[in-house]
Amino acid sequence: MTAPSAEEMTPLRRGLILLTLTMSTALYAMTVTIANVSLPQIQGALSATQDQIAWIVTFNIVATAVATPMTGWLAARYGRRNVMLYGVLGFTIATLLCGLATGLVELVVYRVIQGACGAPLVPLSQAIVLDSYPKERHGFATAVYGVGVVLGPIVAPTIGGYLSEAYSWRWVFFMVVPIGVVCFVGVWFFILDRRRGPARLDWTGFLALSVAIASAQLLLDRGERNDWFESWETIIEAGLVVAAAYVFLVNSFLSRQPFLNPKILYDRNFTLGLVIVLIFGMLNFTPMVLLPTMLQGLQNYPDSVVGILLGARAIGTLCGFSVMLFASHIDPRIWMVLGFGAQGVAGVYMSHFGIEVGFWPVALASALQGLGVGLLWVPITLVAFSTLNPVFLAEGTAIFHLIRNIGSSLHISLSVALVIRYSQVNYAELGSTITPYNETLQLPSVSGGWSVDSLRGIASLSGEVGRQAAMVGYVNAFLLYGITALLVIPLIFFIQRNKPK
Repeated sequence: MTAPSAEEMTPLRRGLILLTLTMSTALYAMTVTIANVSLPQIQGALSATQDQIAWIVTFNIVATAVATPMTGWLAARYGRRNVMLYGVLGFTIATLLCGLATGLVELVVYRVIQGACGAPLVPLSQAIVLDSYPKERHGFATAVYGVGVVLGPIVAPTIGGYLSEAYSWRWVFFMVVPIGVVCFVGVWFFILDRRRGPARLDWTGFLALSVAIASAQLLLDRGERNDWFESWETIIEAGLVVAAAYVFLVNSFLSRQPFLNPKILYDRNFTLGLVIVLIFGMLNFTPMVLLPTMLQGLQNYPDSVVGILLGARAIGTLCGFSVMLFASHIDPRIWMVLGFGAQGVAGVYMSHFGIEVGFWPVALASALQGLGVGLLWVPITLVAFSTLNPVFLAEGTAIFHLIRNIGSSLHISLSVALVIRYSQVNYAELGSTITPYNETLQLPSVSGGWSVDSLRGIASLSGEVGRQAAMVGYVNAFLLYGITALLVIPLIFFIQRNKPK
């Protein structure tokens, strides 16, 4: 069955298609952020360490990164409708299984399936929305679609936080399942595009790239635990990264139809856009992984409050997107400087947090991060594709999202490793000052039950030293976040202001 053209559709049908696809994309966007609220609770329930619990986020992003470039091939081979149907169905079932998981490995596997099934939903939904509306209505459709997608990450952490606190972490996944069922029914009735075309996939390049990304992720996720290159596991993972990357590069330059064509990098703005979107990806989700574990692990913040703080970030993002709806015609370099500047200021501001940081400073930092995200996404996209040859548009889009997702997953792993490393180092340094001769510990105003004369006092003192050492680790990770955002700003001035081809 061939889908009717945009001119043949009634306004009601177009509206139902837009609603269905906005919900489908919001469905995926919700699960990217919703699990972060309950990371500390999941960590305790599944007896996971701080680095292991980050796998729930990083491997989901990696699966999305690897599967996204396959979207074009899947749509050409099986048709858009079938890919959307099975994508929503697989995503919903995987989400249900996440809520039923009884172990960390099981949960990570289901999150990988969730990411792989959800990867085609975003690019296909956007393409179908544009095909369903005439060109003069593309602005309206894109605005409605974009606002709906942004609202998902605002609502999801807030509701998920309350459900997690009232019931358990499993409900942050269960709450998504009914929405998935509604989306499946909507796709079944309203998406009719079954068109297929010539489909070819360079399996050598795809598999080599997948192995390189997965091995690099494992290396960073487990490197700190394995003492890096003192472990044969880390050495093997590094070897797989080098070998797979070599195969991928050789195949890219020698194959007639490679998985990713290197000629696309001849475009200066696109190449700069890839570097900038890599940094954007690195900054995008890192605070959403660090803040919940810091607030709940060090200060016992309830899940509901953490959900509100993550919602503050999404409100900032919505404000940034709203500005870009009316000001996207202004030089994109200005908005990129402002966006990265906002994130840099937020990172430096968070690096001054103390162990007793309150609600409003965290909310302000979260909103400022979100504002940076909202100001950055549109201008980065405009710059990357402004001068790109239309022949490379589909392939360029795949690379663009691939690089963004790789940046997110790798930087989360690096930041978690940094927190763990500095927590250990500072625990040793602070512990060396704990002696019976330390006069500070004898002051009633600071003693808090600490003592070196009893087991209970020593345990209390050790716990406080651990809290302080961990806070130093988080502060260093936030400082890295801020510096990374500020260092990319000079690169923005190398962007050319050429007229689009």
